[in-house]
Amino acid sequence: MDTKELLKRVRKIEIKTRRLSDHIFGGEYHSTFKGRGMTFSEVRQYQFGDDVRTIDWNVTARYNEPYVKVFEEERELTMMLMVDVSGSELFGTTKRFKKEIITEIAATLAFSATQNNDKIGLILFTDKIELFIPPKKGRSHVLRIIRELIEFEPQSSYTDLGQALKFLSNVQKKKAIVFIMSDFLTDEYKHNLKISASKHDLTGIRIYDRHESDLPNLGMVQMLDEESGEYLLVNTASKKVRRNYNRYFKEREDYFRDSFAKSGAGTIHCRVDESYVRKLLGYFKQRG
Repeated sequence: MDTKELLKRVRKIEIKTRRLSDHIFGGEYHSTFKGRGMTFSEVRQYQFGDDVRTIDWNVTARYNEPYVKVFEEERELTMMLMVDVSGSELFGTTKRFKKEIITEIAATLAFSATQNNDKIGLILFTDKIELFIPPKKGRSHVLRIIRELIEFEPQSSYTDLGQALKFLSNVQKKKAIVFIMSDFLTDEYKHNLKISASKHDLTGIRIYDRHESDLPNLGMVQMLDEESGEYLLVNTASKKVRRNYNRYFKEREDYFRDSFAKSGAGTIHCRVDESYVRKLLGYFKQRG
């Protein structure tokens, strides 16, 4: 992709997702993810209805009339976006790949965080860490994240979420808001997920295609395994093949649900042809 086309795509995503974050998600994000506590702001004269526990007795004694302490929420937080860039994300039987939906969701979340003056970091992973961008504030930083999500070419096509979660624990010592975006067609991450969820406010956003769960009867079809790079001749007319295909998908889905439920982390399920806006809003309102 040349620079001109890349900038055009970045701008298009910025316009769409920033509008969403400004008009829809800004307030929801703020109310859902609280700051680290309350910090002292100023003192002012006591007004009827003020909590007497907030009276500043030293200032009150000095001026011989009641004054109260005013506190405000300490808002600054860190958001970490963990994005699966393995081969299976380049799948889609509708007009869009899973990767495109993930990019828009990540951009929307990033702009929502920016609106609240939070830092945003990015981890792109396959079965290894492909790219790490440390948390930082600002529009230009978010645009860099979007550029990487669009054009980054991973070295590997396989997936290992457990290793990615281990890396998160090493680089992010303080509590962060963490969104993991993947199709979660993997397993063996339950232990590391539990450790990460105990430290961070963690949410898994599962993006999937409807034909990943229900293989259509199309006869003999040549399929490309995006993770292994191998072409396979699959007899989709076989009920056994379709049943095994469905079972594999269901096992990964059940593992995802069970792992996240037991770790106490949140989950969002979004099919490629569904509205991720509605899914995110529903999740924020449920938590808020």
